[in-house]
Amino acid sequence: MSTLFYLNPSSSILKKHHNSHFKTHTKRPSFYINSLLQPQTSPPQQVETFWQWLSDEKVVTHKSPAKPGVVAEGLGLVAQKDISRNEVVLEIPKKFWINPDTVAASEIGNVCSGLKPWVCVALFLIREKLKGDESWWGKYIDVLPECTDSTIFWSEEELYEIQGTQLLSTTVGAKDYVQSEFLRVEEEIILPNQKLFPFSITVEDFLWAFGILRSRAFSRLRGQNLVLIPLADLINHSSSITTEDYAYEIKGAGLFSRDLIFSLRSPVPVKAGEQVLIQYDLNKSNAELALDYGFIESRSDRVTYTLNLDIAESDANFGDKLDIAETNGMNTTAYFDITLDQPLPKEMLPYLRLVALGGTDAFLLESIFRNSVWDHLQLPVSRANEEVICQVVRNACKSALAGYNTTLEEDEKLKKEGNLSQRLQIAVGIRAGEKKVLQHIDSIFKEREQELDEFEYYQERRLRDLGLVGEQGDIIFWEPK
Repeated sequence: MSTLFYLNPSSSILKKHHNSHFKTHTKRPSFYINSLLQPQTSPPQQVETFWQWLSDEKVVTHKSPAKPGVVAEGLGLVAQKDISRNEVVLEIPKKFWINPDTVAASEIGNVCSGLKPWVCVALFLIREKLKGDESWWGKYIDVLPECTDSTIFWSEEELYEIQGTQLLSTTVGAKDYVQSEFLRVEEEIILPNQKLFPFSITVEDFLWAFGILRSRAFSRLRGQNLVLIPLADLINHSSSITTEDYAYEIKGAGLFSRDLIFSLRSPVPVKAGEQVLIQYDLNKSNAELALDYGFIESRSDRVTYTLNLDIAESDANFGDKLDIAETNGMNTTAYFDITLDQPLPKEMLPYLRLVALGGTDAFLLESIFRNSVWDHLQLPVSRANEEVICQVVRNACKSALAGYNTTLEEDEKLKKEGNLSQRLQIAVGIRAGEKKVLQHIDSIFKEREQELDEFEYYQERRLRDLGLVGEQGDIIFWEPK
C-alpha cells in the first residue's frame, strides 16, 4: 500500500506514511472517551433504567450534580444544578470499573490471563453483552452504542470519500489488526471453551468492542492504563476547553478505606441544564479524533500530515547512516508530523540531509566526523544535497495530492454549501486538511529551492572557520614569497 519516491534506483528517500500495523497505543499518552451515542440505540427508558441501577447501588442520588441526558451528540452528562470550576461531578467506586482486573476476577479470568489487556476486556464486554439480562453489567451494556461515527464503522461507500488519505490506510490497518486478533482469540480461547462461550462471537462483535474501548476507555490514570467507567464515559468533548486539568483522577475512598474511586471534575463552570464537558486530548490530530471518536475540529493545529522518511537498506552507506541516526536517537525509519501553517519538525531537515547524503558529500560519513556529523547536518551540506531534498519532497507532495478523488477547491465548495452528513463532514474535512498540509510542505521546499544560491554550505563554512574567506565571501590566496 505504500507509495515510494526514489532518489535514485537504489535508494528511496521519502514515502507517504501508511500504518500497515495498527498499534493500540499511540505515540502520545492518551485517554479515550466518547459518548457519540445514537439516540435510536439508547432510548430514554434504557437510560433511566441505567440511572436507577446506579441509584440502587448507591453510586448516585437525586442530588447528584449531573445525570445522563439527551444532547446533540446523543447522550451526555447534564448538570442538575450550577456547577463551579473544579467541582466534583461524580465519583464511581472501583466495583463499577471494567478493566483487566475485572476480567481476571470473572468466570473467564483463567482463560484470558495471557491476552493483551484490550483483548481480554473486549472479550469480557462481548460476553456480557451476549448474556443479556443475565449479566450484572446489563444495564450499562444497554446504553452503549452499536457504533459511533469512527471510521472503523464506515461502509465501503463512506470510506471511498477518504480515498487517498492517510486516515483511510490507518482505518484499514486498524480493522485488519482487529480481525487478526479475533482469529487468534477465536482459535485459542473461544472455540476450546464452549461452556464459557456458548454463543456465536463474530469479528463484527470484536470490532464493536474495539470501537467502544477506543472511544470510551480512560488511561493515564494511577495504575490504570485501560478502564471503562460507567456513567463517567458519557461525558462529551468540547473544543473550547483548552485544558485537561481538573478533569479526573483516582483517589482513595476514605481515610481508613483501601477502596479506590474515580473522581470526575468539571474544568469550567456549568449552569444547571447545560452539558458538562471536558477536553479529550489536546495533542490528537483530526485523523486521530476521527478514528477514535468520530468527529474532527476546525482548528488548524489539529490538521496534520505524517511524512515517513527511510534510510534504504540498498544504500551503499546504509550502515554508516543508520549508526549516525541511532547515535542521535533516531532509526532507519523516522516519522514526522507536519502541522498546517507551522514550521517543520526540528529534526526533519537534518534527517533528510542524512538520507540524501552521497557523492562527494559522503566524506561526512567517515568515522573521523562521527561525533560531529549531526551538528553539520543541522545546516545545508551542499547545493546538490539540498536541491535533491527539495525536488524529492516536492515530487512526493505532488504525487500524494494526485491520489485524492477530489481537488481542494471541490472540497471547499462542499463545505461552503453545507448540508453534509456527519461522516461526510469528517471525510471532506480530513481530505481537505491533508491537501492543505501537503501544499504547505510544498511551498516550504519551493521557497528553499529559490534560495539555494543564497545558502552557505559546509565547504564555505569550513573555509570561513579556517580564516580562508574574506569579508566579501571571496577565498583568500597567499602569493609565495
